[in-house]
This record gives sequence, structure tokens and C-alpha cells, in this order.
Amino acid sequence: MGSLEGTRVLVVENDELNAMLLQMQLEMEGMLVGGVAATVSAALQMIDELQPQLVFLDYWLACNENSSPVAECLRQRGIPFLVATGMEIDQLPAVFDTGVKLSKPYTGSDLSQALQRALAPA
Repeated sequence: MGSLEGTRVLVVENDELNAMLLQMQLEMEGMLVGGVAATVSAALQMIDELQPQLVFLDYWLACNENSSPVAECLRQRGIPFLVATGMEIDQLPAVFDTGVKLSKPYTGSDLSQALQRALAPA
């Protein structure tokens, strides 16, 4: 848990309740949640503004968008990310292969392990 302490994280999630619960979980891990984005455009803007060290992506976002463009931006910039989805992990587009994939529903332990993997040196 110590390696997560103080890590700046951006949450990309369109469901307010899920975002709030996730923010609480991340803060319990010692992470600093810089913000929550519900759309692709908001996420891309917040990446520039907040310079997160890690981004938590939900696959499906507001306005019937998915987070593929955000994952592509993160891949290009070398920013680690993890993606959570209720769909089959192997059905995610290839752009998510550089991140850590987390199946919904997940436990607090699953989340903690996924965060550690996302931040582990390559």
C-alpha cells in the first residue's frame, strides 16, 4: 500500500455514485484524487491540467462514449492506467492492452492489486 501513497490519480467515470465510491477507495489507499471526468473531452482536458500519475478508466462513459480515445492519449504519453468494465475483458479494444484490466464487480483487494500492477515499473 505504501507505493500508492501520494500518487496523483484522475478518475474517468460517468456514474456519480460509482465515482464517489471509487474516490473514497482510492483515498483510503493513500492516493490523491485530482478530479473526476465523465466524458472523453473532460478527461483529455483534465489530463493536461492535472498531470496525473495514474488514471482510472471506466470503459463506458457519458454520451454513449467509451474511453478508448483517453486510453490512446495515456498510451502515447506513457501514463499508466487501469480500465474497469463489466464486459468480457478480452472484448476490450487493443488500445487497453497497455493498461491493467479490471473486471466488474471487483473487491477492494482486487482494486488494490490492480493499482499496484498499474504502477509497477515495466
